[in-house]
Amino acid sequence: MPPWWLSGAHRQTVAAAYWFGDLAKYRAVPRKVELDDGDVVVVHDDCPESWRPGDHVTLLMHGLSGSHQSPLLVRLTTKLTGQGVRVFRWDLRGCGAGVGLARFPYHAGRSDDLDQVIRNILIWCSTTGAPAIPYLSLFGVSLSGNILLKYLGEYPDRVPHQVCQAISVNPPIDLLHSVSALSGVLTSWYDRHFVAKLANDLEIRRQQRPDAPMPVSDAKPRGLMQFDNWYTAPVSGFSTAHEYYSKCSAKQFMSHIRVPTTVITSTDDPMVPLSSITATTDQWAACVRLAIAAGGGHVGYIARRGTDPDEFWLDWRIVDLITQHRG
Repeated sequence: MPPWWLSGAHRQTVAAAYWFGDLAKYRAVPRKVELDDGDVVVVHDDCPESWRPGDHVTLLMHGLSGSHQSPLLVRLTTKLTGQGVRVFRWDLRGCGAGVGLARFPYHAGRSDDLDQVIRNILIWCSTTGAPAIPYLSLFGVSLSGNILLKYLGEYPDRVPHQVCQAISVNPPIDLLHSVSALSGVLTSWYDRHFVAKLANDLEIRRQQRPDAPMPVSDAKPRGLMQFDNWYTAPVSGFSTAHEYYSKCSAKQFMSHIRVPTTVITSTDDPMVPLSSITATTDQWAACVRLAIAAGGGHVGYIARRGTDPDEFWLDWRIVDLITQHRG
C-alpha cells in the first residue's frame, strides 16, 4: 500500500520520476552490438565477482526516453548483483551510451534488436569448455515491455532455450489504446512531456548523425500520435502511426508465448489503461500470468515502509521473481 500522501495514479507516476532512492555509481563494462542495418547499440554488463558461467543472468530494458541510467534499472542492478546475478542493461537505439551510434530510432516493435542483443549475451557469458548460461531472465518496462512480449510471441521458435522467464511491467500491448489515453484532460501533460523529450532526442540525432533520415516537414507535433505519424512511422518503414501501432502491438502475439512470463500492471495506470491489457487475456498462452496491483500508477509502486527493505515495492517483486526462478 502507498503512503496516504502518495495515493493516486498521478502522484505515483510522477513520484517515480523524481523519487530515486540511493543510486549506485556506474561500474559496468559497456559492450557494443552491431545490428543488421549497421546501427549500433550499447549493453552495460554488471558482473558480480562471485558469478561463474552457468549462474543466473538477467537482461533489463528501459522505457520511453530512458536509458541504462533509469533509476529503476540502476536499483534493480544493485539488488540483483548483490545476490550474485549478472545483469545486462540495454540502451535502445540512440539512447544512453548509444547516442550518435544509430541512424534509426527505437520504437515499440524492435524485437529483432532484442534478439541480437540476447544472442550476444549468450556469447559473452560462455567461455571455452563451459556450457552456455542455463538461466536468462528478461525484464522490460513500459515500451520495452511491449518489445519483450512481441519478441517472445512473434517467432517463439527463435527464442533461445536459455531464456527461462520474462517479466513485463506496465506494457502498452495495445499501442493505439495507450496513445489515445494520453489525449485526456488529466493525461495530456504526459503526452506533451514525452513529445518534448523525443523532439530533443531527434535534434541530437540530427546533429550527431547527419546521415540519419529526418522528417520531410518542419511541423511541430504536439502529441505522441502526431510525432509517430510525422517521424517514427515513416522512417521505420510504416505508412502511418496506425500501421505502426497495429503491427507492433504485442497483444496479437500473446497466445504464442512459450516462456513462463509475468505481466505486472496496476489498476490505475494513466498511460496504459487496465482495460487495454485485460481485453485480451482470454487469448493469452497458459504460461503467461497477469498480476494486477491495487494502485501504483505507471511504473510507480512506491509503498509504505513495511516488509520490504525499502519503499520500492516493484523492485522487490522483480528481484523475487528472478532469484527464485531456476529454470
